[in-house]
Amino acid sequence: MKLPGMKETPLKVPYTEPNITGLLVNRITYLLGGIPTDRRIVVVCVGTDRSTGDSLGPLVGTSLSKFRSPFFDLYGTLEEPVHAMNLDETLQDINKYIRKPFVIGIDACLGQAASVGCIQVGLGPVRPGAGVNKDLPPVGDIHITGIVNVGGFMEYFVLQNTRLHLVMRMADIISHSLFSSIMKCVRPATIPAATQD
Repeated sequence: MKLPGMKETPLKVPYTEPNITGLLVNRITYLLGGIPTDRRIVVVCVGTDRSTGDSLGPLVGTSLSKFRSPFFDLYGTLEEPVHAMNLDETLQDINKYIRKPFVIGIDACLGQAASVGCIQVGLGPVRPGAGVNKDLPPVGDIHITGIVNVGGFMEYFVLQNTRLHLVMRMADIISHSLFSSIMKCVRPATIPAATQD
């Protein structure tokens, strides 16, 4: 059931929430549910492996790449990250080679102390580089972000000194929730039901 206002208000959940995967799957599935069948899901994981805090995106991408799924295209892994230096080119390639892409933008972000460890899902793009005052193109029809540390002061230093455990746990939760959501949305239309003996 679609609740009034649910679609517009971003979901924000601490990664320690016992049912976080279920909450994320419900919201992502909701946001993916209205995509026309002729649109291709593209996951763009923004970040770099050269900074602990900013490695959330590539960690999610690497985890998703292990599924080798034919149901979405993936950009941004630890091996081939999407970052400030190649983001423009990556977005151009997506629009050039993929017909009607529906982009899911994933990135780390900084926030208030009370929000550190929260995962957010919402409509609209993620804005890479905003936390470190970089002017980069927005990414995504919807976004998933992880608040990895406190913003507002010495942002580069803060990102470098973010706990790897926190980033890896959040990346694991995001990748599994997103993959489950995509499979829930595409399976009925594209995968034949198993035959019974």
